[in-house]
Amino acid sequence: MAPKKSTTETGSKNPETSRPPVVTVMGHIDHGKSTLLDYIRKTNVTEKEVGGITQRISAYQVRHKDEGGAERVITFLDTPGHEAFQKMRFHSAAAADIAILVVSSEDGVKEQTLEAYRAAKEKNIPVIVAITKIDKPNANVERAKNMLAENEIYIEGYGGDLPYIPLSSKTGEGVKELLDMVLLVAEMADLKGSPEKLAEGVIIESLMDSKKGIVGTLLIKDGVLEQGMFISSGTSLAPVRFIENFLGARIEKAGISDPVRVTGWSTPPPVGLEFHAYRTKKEAEQAIELFTENKNSASKNNINTREPENECLIPILLKAETLGSLDAIVHEIDKIKVDGCTIRIIGTGVGTITETDIKAASGSTDTLILGFGVKLDSGAKELGERVGITVSVFDIIYKLTEWLAEEVEKRRPRIEVEERKGTIKILKMFGSTKGAYIVGGRVTEGVITLNDKVKIMRREFEIGRGEITELQEQKMKTREVLEGKECGMKVASKYEIAPGDILEAFAIVKK
Repeated sequence: MAPKKSTTETGSKNPETSRPPVVTVMGHIDHGKSTLLDYIRKTNVTEKEVGGITQRISAYQVRHKDEGGAERVITFLDTPGHEAFQKMRFHSAAAADIAILVVSSEDGVKEQTLEAYRAAKEKNIPVIVAITKIDKPNANVERAKNMLAENEIYIEGYGGDLPYIPLSSKTGEGVKELLDMVLLVAEMADLKGSPEKLAEGVIIESLMDSKKGIVGTLLIKDGVLEQGMFISSGTSLAPVRFIENFLGARIEKAGISDPVRVTGWSTPPPVGLEFHAYRTKKEAEQAIELFTENKNSASKNNINTREPENECLIPILLKAETLGSLDAIVHEIDKIKVDGCTIRIIGTGVGTITETDIKAASGSTDTLILGFGVKLDSGAKELGERVGITVSVFDIIYKLTEWLAEEVEKRRPRIEVEERKGTIKILKMFGSTKGAYIVGGRVTEGVITLNDKVKIMRREFEIGRGEITELQEQKMKTREVLEGKECGMKVASKYEIAPGDILEAFAIVKK
């Protein structure tokens, strides 16, 4: 909770005016979200995305003329569609007024489509369905509509009232109609804000810039942000020395529904958390103190210091380019389940992997340092090699989680188990020597191999064990005998073997 702002700061009446809508574009990976935004804002970021997928939240503003010819501003949030970025989509839905649910006319509804729709519904924001890629040879708009209905997403004409627009981000067909629909839905929602208030809103991204320091991307939901103010979010504080708009240009003031960047935070502000602006640093610090007190009070009875009962503990230190990406990686790592191993994230951070990170992890050579979209400085690389710490850097999230899953599998403790290879029924006793028996029998299951270890079973009970030291088939030495064949063999054992016994051959394997 933020300290109450005085009426001299915020105005005595705070008159409200209409504000631009904030729109989040959501849906499954590769269904055309980024391409749609590219067309709208006449730029191209899709080709810049590593692996062809958007891996962070981006915010943009566009201008579009309404049906009356008046130019209107729309703020867009572009969210990743990959499953790993579920938390980021939830944050985006929380910040938005309207959701555009992108569904490919080629592929129809996918799991991330449903998850995105649920996030929008949970936040109770109106949804517009955009059926994309209608220019493609395999496009089938009717099938996409049917799949939506089958998954209880009911559009107009298919049992519901959700507006939908078929479109092509390549040719531009339907894009104008989509923007018209956004403005219509926004008008019906009667979005308001007060230009007299001090800014408040949501943190939609934060990152460490090697030159600028900690940068927070903010969406102003109400009020005005000006140079000289101070911002608090959670336990993070930033003086507003300058403001950058979504194009990277410096501006003196930002208003309602504007996405902006502010540099100079004390710590990375948590993605999805609210922020508040203040006139003085003291007021911002008081807000942080109040937040800390409330947080400590809520968590003091929820401390869990129990060590895992599993034999294998794998500590991980994570570094990522943004806090949103960090959330996504943690979400994916939580899914990795390997019997006998516990993954524990001992630290997280934003920015380059440094010698300090190596030193923090050097208490155990079992610690893994994983980086996502960040650099590993030369000093850290040399120190890591010297102290035996594994450091791996990735640009695509599923590559990171695949590598980690394999690494955990390699490290998990193995247990030795006996696996049955075959059985042989003893038919005849030919003789015995000291510590060995010469017998004949038939292989009833599997394969019997020279030097196999065997259990001697009598009336379904194990009476002893031995080893096949010689093996013959049709009086010829052999290395194996297959199921259904008769053979002779010499079995080394201190336990007597008799006709009618069953020998179970087994191998000891590690699992």
